[in-house]
Amino acid sequence: MTPELALTEIRLGLETVMWIAGPMLLAVLVVGVVVGVIQAATQINEPTVAFVAKAIALAATIAATGGWLLVRLVDFTTALFQRIPHLIG
Repeated sequence: MTPELALTEIRLGLETVMWIAGPMLLAVLVVGVVVGVIQAATQINEPTVAFVAKAIALAATIAATGGWLLVRLVDFTTALFQRIPHLIG
């Protein structure tokens, strides 16, 4: 395995991680900022409110994009398994 081939596989893996984790992280980030602004405006500093809001946003994001994310992950894994003979020899 050449260094270029290894870097290509690492890049593909990191791209897949970005596509899988990106929507969930973005949803939690947006909800966290909105809840933080609301808590700062109302002076309600209850950490449970932020946690529950983020958990609901995460669950909703997984429910909405879970099928697409799973297909993307399975496609990457299948392609990786098919590339193994080329990677070894």
